[in-house]
Amino acid sequence: MPTVTTPPPPDLTDLRARLKSVGQSHVLNFHDRLDPVAQRALEAQIDAIDLESLPSLIDRYVKTRPQFPLPEAIQPAPYFERGGSGWDIGAARKRGQDLLRSGRVAAFVVAGGQGSRLGYEGPKGCYPAGAVTGRPLFHVMAEAILGAKDRYAVRVPWYIMTSPLNHAATESFFKEHGFFGLNPEDVRLFQQGVMPSFDAATGRMLLASPGEIATNPDGHGGSLKALHTSGSLADMRRRGVEIISYFQVDNPIVNALDPVFIGLHADKSVSSGEMSSKMVPKANAAEKVGVFCSSGEGPRKGRVEVVEYSDLPAELAQATNTDGSLRFVAGSIAVHLLGVGFVEKLNTDARFELPYHRADKKVPCCDPTTGEPQSPQANNGVKLERFVFDALPLCERSVVLETDRTEEFAPIKNATGADSPESCSRIQTERAARWLEAAGVKVPRKPDGSPDCVLEISPRRATTAEELKAGERPASVERGIRLAW
Repeated sequence: MPTVTTPPPPDLTDLRARLKSVGQSHVLNFHDRLDPVAQRALEAQIDAIDLESLPSLIDRYVKTRPQFPLPEAIQPAPYFERGGSGWDIGAARKRGQDLLRSGRVAAFVVAGGQGSRLGYEGPKGCYPAGAVTGRPLFHVMAEAILGAKDRYAVRVPWYIMTSPLNHAATESFFKEHGFFGLNPEDVRLFQQGVMPSFDAATGRMLLASPGEIATNPDGHGGSLKALHTSGSLADMRRRGVEIISYFQVDNPIVNALDPVFIGLHADKSVSSGEMSSKMVPKANAAEKVGVFCSSGEGPRKGRVEVVEYSDLPAELAQATNTDGSLRFVAGSIAVHLLGVGFVEKLNTDARFELPYHRADKKVPCCDPTTGEPQSPQANNGVKLERFVFDALPLCERSVVLETDRTEEFAPIKNATGADSPESCSRIQTERAARWLEAAGVKVPRKPDGSPDCVLEISPRRATTAEELKAGERPASVERGIRLAW
C-alpha cells in the first residue's frame, strides 16, 4: 500500500506577511476567536488562493470596469451547414467513428450547478429530465456513453466537473445508482475551482463569516484549468485520449459523442484540431445567446470568437441580409470539442491565459471589523469568472458546425416558460416523432401539428434519425400514449 502523506498546515506568520503585502490582512481579523478546527480551515482556504495575483486582478477588474472590445472589422463567423452542403458529411462521419472506435475521445460535462431555480434541492444533474421515464440528467447522459460503447465497442471515459457545493452529493448519487451501468473506473469526478468575491468599493476580499472567505465558482472557463489541476488531463494522456467532448449538464438531448462533429474537428484541411463548436440559428435578434463572429482584419483576422449578447450592439444584433435573415445568426449552445494538447497549452503557456469577466452581485457577508452579518440590498460585491469560449480566438483554425435545436438543444434552465422542463419534454417528443416518421412509423398529431403523445428515445438506442431507422423501433404510436424506449 502506498503511504498517504498529509501536507503540513501553512505557516501562519508567512500567511500574515503575504496577506499584508497584497492589502488583504483583514481576512484574519477574527482568527484568534475561532476554534482550532476553524482556524486550520481558514488558513487552508487562504493558502489555496493565489494571493500574489490579487492586486493586478483587482486593479483590472474591480477598481475599473473592463470593456471587452469587439473583433476588428467584425463579421459573422463562417459555419458548416448541417445538411452537408459544400462539405463531405460522410467522410466526416467515418473519420469520427474511427476516432471513437480507437478510444481517442472522452466525454466531459460541466455539472457544478444546483437545481434551486427549478425548485429542486440537489445537484442539477440529478434533476429528472426524461419526458416519459423521468430519468435524471446524469442517467440520460450515461445512456449516451453506453450507446457509444454498444456501437463502437469502446469504453468512453466520462469526466464530470462538480463544484464544492454539490461534489459530495453528486458522488453519492452516482454510487447509489451503480454509476448507471458504467464502469466506475471510467467515471472521474472532480471539483471546479473558486475565486474570492471582492468588495466593489475597496477591492478587499469579502468574508462570508468570521472564519470563511466568500467565494464563487470561477466560471465554465475554469473547467479547462480544473481538467489540469485535477489530474484529468494526465489521465486522458494515459488512456490515449486526444479529443474532449465538452457539454453542459442541463441539456438532455445533446449529442455528446457525435461522429460527424468529431470527424469535422479532426479534418486537418479545415481545422487545427484545437477547439470546435456547434451553433443553432438564433430564434430572433433578441435571443440571449452568444454569437459566433470573426475578425475581418488585425492580428486575429479570420479567427472565430463568441461575442456575448450583452456586448453585441443592437444595430449588429438586428442587422439582416438581403433576404431578411439575421446577419449574425450563429448562436452558441455551449457544445465544443477540444484537443487535449490545446487544453494543456492553455494551462502551461501564459500567452494563452483566458481573461476574467466581471459580475456585480449582492454578496451576503460579514463586517470585517465587527463580524456582524450583512445582507446587502444593492450590489456590493464583484465576482470574477472565466468563459470557456474565450479560448476560441487562441485557436489557429476553429470550425463551427450548424445543428437543429430540436435535434440537439433543449436545456432545462427555468422552472417555467422557455428552457423549462415542460419545453424540454415537448422538444424531446417532437424530435422522437420526427425520427419515427422518417423511419416510416405513423405518429398521431394534433390539429396544430404537434404530436398527440409523449415520446422519449434513450440515446443508448439512437442519437440520430439514421440510427433509429437502422435499429429497432415501435410498429405504431397510439394517440395519447406515453412511450419510452
